[in-house]
Amino acid sequence: MVMGALMLAIGIGIQNIPEGAVVALPFAAETGKSGKAFLYGTMSGAVEPIAAVIGLFLAFLVEPLMPWALAFAAGCMLYVIAEEMIPDLQSEASSHEGVWSLMIGFVLMMVLDTALG
Repeated sequence: MVMGALMLAIGIGIQNIPEGAVVALPFAAETGKSGKAFLYGTMSGAVEPIAAVIGLFLAFLVEPLMPWALAFAAGCMLYVIAEEMIPDLQSEASSHEGVWSLMIGFVLMMVLDTALG
């Protein structure tokens, strides 16, 4: 049980990296202030523990809808990454790091999902 919780926490932490980058990178590009961009990117994830507690209580009420809600959230995250981050990463014609990052991240989350059962 503890190992499953640890794997879930690692998966959530890994998925927070692109979320913070979506906030920080445009801010840094516009202002040129990387320290402030890092702070805003980090703070954008600070609401998650508060929302997690609220979500815990709501989860008991909407349990039958959870698979649909989680699938919708995952689709939204993939859309934001594909729409906003990959074009910026592919500024060079031969650059494919963004696409590879998306594919590796997706496979990693699927492996963690399978490992957690």
